[in-house]
Amino acid sequence: MEGLTVVIQAGGESKRMGKPKALVSFCGIPLICRGLRRLGPLADQLIVTTNEPCNFDFLCSGATQGRLELYRDIYSSRGALSGIYTALHYATLPSVAIVACDMVFPSASLLQAEHRVLLDTKADVVVPKTSHGYEPFHAVYRRESCLRLVKEALDGGETRATSWYDKAKIVEFTLEDVLAADPRGGSFVNVNTPEELKYIEERVLSGEMTMIDGDDLRHPVLHKKNPPCGYQEPI
Repeated sequence: MEGLTVVIQAGGESKRMGKPKALVSFCGIPLICRGLRRLGPLADQLIVTTNEPCNFDFLCSGATQGRLELYRDIYSSRGALSGIYTALHYATLPSVAIVACDMVFPSASLLQAEHRVLLDTKADVVVPKTSHGYEPFHAVYRRESCLRLVKEALDGGETRATSWYDKAKIVEFTLEDVLAADPRGGSFVNVNTPEELKYIEERVLSGEMTMIDGDDLRHPVLHKKNPPCGYQEPI
């Protein structure tokens, strides 16, 4: 299969969280580490976009296979659409998967299924669509065509991640498509507040929410005795 660039958008400081979301701990591991560990094996090129690369000095080669690339946003005013442009700009492969770091269960199998459809259909974007609308930060993009369309939208003053979709060839992944690729579900679960994070974390640790294959979900207190990837919580 044609090579795939995987881009995790780390974002900046979250006022609600009190720190960048990428560094927020979920079940004892920073969200950025979860994303890298779950999606890294899928990537032929692995990128994290962040305006604060110094925050990621703790990432060791074991977490990233020694091939992580860090890039700052091209546009000074960070927004959803400019984030997509940055991801597409720095990708060197024809297909680009873009995922937000605050997604707790990013799915490599779902992105892989989307990538296959992108190649088979010659679409510009393969994107899940739920009852809440499109999920542009768990989608796969064709770099050559999307880079131009996103740039045109930005030049026109657009900021929404999906504002240019009407000009692109879109293939939608229905709920049935999503569950066929990722039967355990949870791909689009994200956290925006400490309360949301605590709620989801407690459900996982209690067994109420299905654990996802490959997760090492030890209790945070125990996990701090052996922090992954050299990460240590700020005092």
